[in-house]
Amino acid sequence: MPLDAGFDPDERHDEAEWNDPHRILTESATLGEALRRAREHSARSIEDLSAATRVHIRYIRALEQGDFTALPSQVFALGYVRAYAAALGLDEQLAAERFKRESPHAPVGLQPPTGVDVTDARRRSPRLIAAAAVLVFAVVGWNVFQRVSLMQAPTPPAISDTPETWSLGSAPGVVRLGAPRAAPPDQTVPALYITPGLEAELTGIDPEDQAAVQAARTDAPVQAAFNPRGATYGAAPTASNVVIQARRAASLVVRMGDGRVLFARQLAAGEAWRAPLEVSATVDVSEPDAFAVYMNGEYDGPLGAALTPLSQLNSRAQAAARRTAAEAAARTERAVQAAAERAEQATASAAAATIQPAG
Repeated sequence: MPLDAGFDPDERHDEAEWNDPHRILTESATLGEALRRAREHSARSIEDLSAATRVHIRYIRALEQGDFTALPSQVFALGYVRAYAAALGLDEQLAAERFKRESPHAPVGLQPPTGVDVTDARRRSPRLIAAAAVLVFAVVGWNVFQRVSLMQAPTPPAISDTPETWSLGSAPGVVRLGAPRAAPPDQTVPALYITPGLEAELTGIDPEDQAAVQAARTDAPVQAAFNPRGATYGAAPTASNVVIQARRAASLVVRMGDGRVLFARQLAAGEAWRAPLEVSATVDVSEPDAFAVYMNGEYDGPLGAALTPLSQLNSRAQAAARRTAAEAAARTERAVQAAAERAEQATASAAAATIQPAG
């Protein structure tokens, strides 16, 4: 009876097999069987190897079962085989070579292109060309038909008889040129247009009344208006009728009756001083001709004297204002009277026109 040495011959055979990584890959029937046996010998689960190799579980199962159709492209599948073999302690290169042999995606030779048969294309080409030609002819014919249908025949002109001057080669008469005429006088400013009735309404003078027109011509012309060309001192514009403006640099001093100085300044050219109303004072200037006096906004002339009572200037301005107001009232009254006379004449003319001669 043989003695039991404490070991199994099959177990020794498996141990020797695992000592040689090439042997399990070469002696296994398939690559999947070799990978499965190696995993079972390592006592590791598919989930553990999936986490270690970062290969999905379904791809590991497909490798062990030999289902290569469930794997992605061959490039990625080779990477999975190498990673799985390395995790099991097998030879990566040997596992990759066996996968290439067992994989149905082995490289094949250059295949002829697939697609439409050249003979069939040649047989259908005349039909396609004929169909395209018919379509183009139909489009062109439709456009020509539309243009022809929209064309209209020329209609005769509305004039039945052609004027004599329109006839080619005919002349209505002989044209004779006389002596040259003198050139018209040069005139750069057109004649002034006066709106009827507007002048009488604005000026209060009837243009038909020659006496009123002549009297208006003899009136004093409007003087230049006050134009401030610098600082203006003194009273407000609404509280003054007299303005003294410097033509050139000169001094102006205004003293009250008790000797107090109301205003004193060296005025520059263009600067002015407005005189207040109802103030008893004296205007003292260094050069009378250097100052111009404006009353009621119009030029009245130079100051004239070195010492001038302010009350005298205010009195002259008030008198001029009253005179201007009286003249304006007179012109208005004359205009009203002229308008009334024209209305009476128009009424009389209308009444005379309505009277019909007897029988």
